[in-house]
Amino acid sequence: MKRKTQKIRRPISFRTEGVAQVPPMVKTSLALGMSTFMLMPMTAIAAEQAEQAETKEVTLGTVKVEDTAIDPNPNAEPGVPYKAKYSGDERHTRPLAETPQNISVLTKAQIDDSGYTDLRAILDAQPGITLGTGENGNAFGDRYIIRGQEARSDVFVDGLRDPGMTIRESFATEQVEISKGPNSSFAGRGTSGGAVNSVTKQATMDYDFAKLSAGVGTDEHARPTLDTNQVISDKMALRANALYGYEKVPDRGPADRARKGLALSGLFLPNDKLDIVLDYYGMRAEDNPDLGSYLVGTVPNRVPAKNVPVYAQKQDFMTSDVDTVTGRIKFKITPDMRITNNTRFGTSDNAYVATGARAATTGINNPTGVYSTATLSTHQGWQEVEYFANQTNLFLDKTIAGKKHEFIVGLEYTDHAVLNGVYSVTNSGQNCITGTGVVLNAWCITDASGNVVNGLNTLMNRQIVKGAWDQDWAIKTTSLSLLDTVDITEKFTAFAGIRRDHFDYNLKAYWNHDGDSGAGATPTVLGNFKDADAILNGHVGVTYKFRPEANIYATYSTASDINGGESDVGASSGYGGLAVNYVCTDRTNPNPALRGCDPNGSIEAKPETTQNLELGTKWNVMGGKLLATASVFQITKSNVMEGSGYEAGASFNTGKNRVRGIEFGLTGMLTDKLTAQAGVTFMKAEVLESATAANVGKTLSNFADNTASAQLRYQATPQLAIGGAVKYEGKKYAGQPDTAAAYDTGTGLYSQPVPAYTVVDLFANYRLKKNLDMRLNIGNVADKDYYLAAYRSGSFLYKGDARNVRLTLNYDF
Repeated sequence: MKRKTQKIRRPISFRTEGVAQVPPMVKTSLALGMSTFMLMPMTAIAAEQAEQAETKEVTLGTVKVEDTAIDPNPNAEPGVPYKAKYSGDERHTRPLAETPQNISVLTKAQIDDSGYTDLRAILDAQPGITLGTGENGNAFGDRYIIRGQEARSDVFVDGLRDPGMTIRESFATEQVEISKGPNSSFAGRGTSGGAVNSVTKQATMDYDFAKLSAGVGTDEHARPTLDTNQVISDKMALRANALYGYEKVPDRGPADRARKGLALSGLFLPNDKLDIVLDYYGMRAEDNPDLGSYLVGTVPNRVPAKNVPVYAQKQDFMTSDVDTVTGRIKFKITPDMRITNNTRFGTSDNAYVATGARAATTGINNPTGVYSTATLSTHQGWQEVEYFANQTNLFLDKTIAGKKHEFIVGLEYTDHAVLNGVYSVTNSGQNCITGTGVVLNAWCITDASGNVVNGLNTLMNRQIVKGAWDQDWAIKTTSLSLLDTVDITEKFTAFAGIRRDHFDYNLKAYWNHDGDSGAGATPTVLGNFKDADAILNGHVGVTYKFRPEANIYATYSTASDINGGESDVGASSGYGGLAVNYVCTDRTNPNPALRGCDPNGSIEAKPETTQNLELGTKWNVMGGKLLATASVFQITKSNVMEGSGYEAGASFNTGKNRVRGIEFGLTGMLTDKLTAQAGVTFMKAEVLESATAANVGKTLSNFADNTASAQLRYQATPQLAIGGAVKYEGKKYAGQPDTAAAYDTGTGLYSQPVPAYTVVDLFANYRLKKNLDMRLNIGNVADKDYYLAAYRSGSFLYKGDARNVRLTLNYDF
């Protein structure tokens, strides 16, 4: 695949050449895929909505008709803004209330009311999900952690994996689905704790609409968006979504965030059996990133530093450019058989140079004396991603022995290539001495009196040049799956699935002679690693409908991942990168060049495997307008690769951990005026086995035992709705992924604590006219300092947004 060169701090603009330059193999597969099918049907739901709209027009008046008609989401529960009836992934053939799995769905209405726009903020507000920092402060490597398991590579868009560590926006999102628990029979490798699927806005033949929104607020916030759908003829419809956004990070300017986005969708209906959809998605993000605070003190009194000044350097940047083209075809062969195909080709370029801060004490040779301060550090990298995916599903309803089976046979091919590299960053202007140095060797953010130094945001005098690549990661995967849903009796329904993934893996990575890779290494040796193997996963579940509106369910599911499955970390084995069993002739030699480590060591290892047991109940009450759920679960991960930070050397398949928990959820209308989405999760994590004996019995890193969230909306009058949201996350501890949180080997106490927090947001909606309304959002009402994640050494601590106020005007025309 041809790769493109990325510039530093380039202007935000759309490009199409990355989409046009398609390799011959991809062109062939794309042509085959586009000649077969897809878009989600949901004609039954559309008919139901139309019928309800007609009823409301007669009995409830004009305003109610509009409220029903303008929701273009085919998966929504009619008249219930926070509740989805169906998954956007049509492989879930039954309504969410009848599916034996915990799937949390966030509708566009709920997301809009929350005021959140980036996926990271949207997910962090959900129970059972926490965040970790990226590898070595990797700004584009934000880590989502679902039920204690890494999920940063388990993000999907319309059922296809979305590779690369991009900044993900919600302007083109219809709903976000979070599947909790291992999910490999649907999603493939990885997904040990679950997966995230973003369902995009697509063209509809139902009606014309256009919505223009304009937001303004504190911190120079500006966010105009457009969402319009036009029915061109009885066989064609077009939809467009556009975004421009800018704001300074609340209370942390000049750090800022900028977004531009465009999403286009065309629906074509050549005949009553064939649907064709063609989509384009483009997004440009350019930030001056702020890495927040840092930890000070020692356990048990280690806490976040307070009143940390904004130390981001003027030259810092974090950019993400994304372009994807997707074709979807659906063909109805017979009333009981249809075939669908999704084909996608995309590119994303991601890059960053960011500044971190860590607690420090000046040395005895410092010109202005010895005092406590913080020093600055540099974190950087770039990433170029190209990917192709083709997914075909055959849906077949077949009666066997008097039972109607809903079979789905799936065939999928993906080709993902990720090139990672570095920037050459030259800093100067050191203003203090740390350690035993005798010359200025560090950048201190405060002076001996505790005052912030002058010119802090240009202190490091950075010169930035894009450097060479150091990791070339590629994987081609062919998958075959079979899913089945069958009603055994009127009350019992069984669900089952199996999937086999065959992969062809290749990694070229530079490392130094003692086995280190990535940051901190002197890349002098190229290791070329290849592997080809297959993994098998499945799920089985059953529901028992003991009341017309209620059921209990039980499910068992598995997931697997390969050695080196994370695309952004090369051979940094401690962060999901490739673990290498290399041999050194003299590993203890003080001269790294003389240690004689074989750069092409063995990478043969068993896949990491995850098993999930879950027992739950779902109550779809109040005429289907309120869904209440409860579940108990146990996730056990075995054969864990126990890496060591940024080294390639690792202990193969020696780790094992377990997460047990209880989760409660409530979504929909509590009364005819009060709508809610709420959830709470109580979990306990434990390392069961480890090559490091002291890890056994410890909790997992970046894992909060208790998390909860609730968002309520009260329709006070026909014109006015008021509401608020609260999220709580318990205390957690930073550390290396998939193993014990960092701890002091002498005392056994966890050494990198991230405090618990509770944050409250408020919002209000007021309809000024029939087609004009406004929404007021106040985020972090109490202006509370809270922290999302910490690096394993505590040297930087992601900070949540300070109080912010946003006013959005929405005009329908």
